[in-house]
Amino acid sequence: MTGVLRIHQLNKHFANGRHALRDVNLAVNRGEMVALIGASGSGKSTLLRHVAGLVAADGGTDSLIEIDGCCVQKGGRIHRDIRKVRSQVGFVFQQFNLVARLPVLVNVLVGSLHRMPWWRSWLRVFTAQERALALEALGRVGIADCHAQRASTLSGGQQQRAAIARTLVQGAKVVLADEPIASLDPESSRKVMEILARINREDGCTVIVSLHQVDIAMKYCPRVVALNQGQVVFDGPSSALTPALLRDLYGVQADELLRPAAPAAAPEGANVHVLNPAAPVSWAAQAA
Repeated sequence: MTGVLRIHQLNKHFANGRHALRDVNLAVNRGEMVALIGASGSGKSTLLRHVAGLVAADGGTDSLIEIDGCCVQKGGRIHRDIRKVRSQVGFVFQQFNLVARLPVLVNVLVGSLHRMPWWRSWLRVFTAQERALALEALGRVGIADCHAQRASTLSGGQQQRAAIARTLVQGAKVVLADEPIASLDPESSRKVMEILARINREDGCTVIVSLHQVDIAMKYCPRVVALNQGQVVFDGPSSALTPALLRDLYGVQADELLRPAAPAAAPEGANVHVLNPAAPVSWAAQAA
């Protein structure tokens, strides 16, 4: 597999002095489905926003983020061609990020704006082919019959599926999902995760999803990257995440990640890596 995301020496301090990300080094291959886990405040959302070029890293450093060989940001400066890079990155927000008063179909068609002249995007003039593509995307996520409704009339799970359909219309090579099931009921959560897994499998797009629930990460994501206080403390197979390992990594905060039905123990001989944050081991190195 070829690499699609590269993060090198990423650090982020906020104005209040908090060190949100600490020397993050990470490589993700094309077509992987990766869970980003960690307790509240561990840096998951901050990391995803840096990858999307929504937030700049600390200046005066040699930090680098690349997607598919194109620079997102370097040395704390967002690259001047970031809009071109963002066109290949779909972002699924926890709170859906839909325009409530607009029809679902129009919200999904927003994913095609980067391919059309500014005047058509301004006037919301879409071709029959673009509308057909949006309807197809809504069909893939199971809500095609809701295309004419205002987004505000949908349930939370339906709105999140509409947000995923928008990334399909966009043609994103990389989908970043920031706590996409945090505010959903268990059934809606299952549907959203199955859709993300399906587009990863069928479209070959890379999916990186931040989650609180370790059991969900283990079910849908072969690889897990764990953050603690902004540091990568684990990068490896999800099957290796036992309750004991999580408590070693997070202490009492592990209870936030564990559900009553704890994940099964790692198979005998599983390759477990507890990382020294100062010298993180890449997934590619482990696979080798």
